[in-house]
Amino acid sequence: MNILVFAESQHGAIKKSGLEAVTYAARTASQHQGTVTCLVAGVDENVASGLGAYGAHKVLKMESHPDALGLSDALSEAIAATQARLVVLAYDALGRHLAPRLSARLGAALISGASGLPEIQGDTLRVRKSVFSGKAFATLECSTPIKILAFSPNTLAPEKKEGTAEVVSFSPATRNSRIRVIKTEEKQGEVALPDAEIVVSAGRGLKGPENWGIVEDLAHALNAATACSRPVADIGWRPHHEHVGQTGLTVRPNLYIAIGISGAIQHLAGVNQSKVIVVINKDPEAPFFKAADYGIVGDAFEVVPRITEAVKKLKAGA
Repeated sequence: MNILVFAESQHGAIKKSGLEAVTYAARTASQHQGTVTCLVAGVDENVASGLGAYGAHKVLKMESHPDALGLSDALSEAIAATQARLVVLAYDALGRHLAPRLSARLGAALISGASGLPEIQGDTLRVRKSVFSGKAFATLECSTPIKILAFSPNTLAPEKKEGTAEVVSFSPATRNSRIRVIKTEEKQGEVALPDAEIVVSAGRGLKGPENWGIVEDLAHALNAATACSRPVADIGWRPHHEHVGQTGLTVRPNLYIAIGISGAIQHLAGVNQSKVIVVINKDPEAPFFKAADYGIVGDAFEVVPRITEAVKKLKAGA
C-alpha cells in the first residue's frame, strides 16, 4: 500500500504533529508492507531528507507553503502522482481544513480523530476513535479506493531512528488563495498549546487575571503551555486561543494540571484523553476529581507556589 503523508512545517522546521504523522504512517506501512511518501512545504533539503529517520521513503518538497486551498490542490496532485491509497495527516487546525476538502474532491472516505493505528484487510480499513466527547470508543471502517486518516495529535510519540529519504522537488498547480493575510502576530519563547506535552490550566478559582502569575510560574518551571476554561476566556481574563474544552481546543498532553476548575462536562471533553490528570481545587466535591489521576484538595494560592518551588529544587539538584 502506498501511503501519502502531509507533514506540516513552521519557520523552516517540521512541526511535532508532522513528525507524528510520519511516524504514524511508517508504523502503518511496516504492518502492511507499504511505502511512505511525504509532502512538505517551506523547508530546506536537509530538513526534508531528515524525515527518513522517522520512516519516510520519499519526500515531495514544495518551495512555498500555500494555504489550505493550495495545499488541497497539491495533495490531490501528489496522490495521483504516487498512486497513494491512504492519506495520513494530523487532525489539528490545518488538518481540519484539509481533510474534508480532500474527501469531497476525491470521493474518499474520511475518518477523523483516529486514536490508534489502523487495521487493513484487503480493501477495508478499520480504526478506533473516541466518540461522545470521549466517553466511549467506536471502531469505524471504510472501503473506498482512497482513504483519508486524520489522527488526533499526541496519539503516539515521534520515533526517530537512522536513515534519510529521497527528496524530489514538487511544483503542483495550485489555485490563488481567496484569503489575504494582513498581519501575523506570534508569541516567541512559549510552548504551543496543541504541541505541549505538559499543560497547566486554570479557571475562575484564580479569582482574577492579576493572579495568573502563579499559573505562569508553574508552567515555566515545567516547560509547559498554559490554558484556561471557557468562562475565563469569555470574561476576558485570558485569550481565547488558550481555551480548552468541547468548544475550544482538544488537548492530549502527557500531563494536564487543572487549577481551580470545577470540571464541567464541556471542559472534560477537551482534556479527558490526557495521559495523567492532576486536579487542584479547594472544593472536595468538585466533579473534576472523579476524572483525576491525582487530586489535591487545597487553596491554589498556597498549593501552586509550593509545587513550583519543589519543581525548581528538583531541577536544580538534577
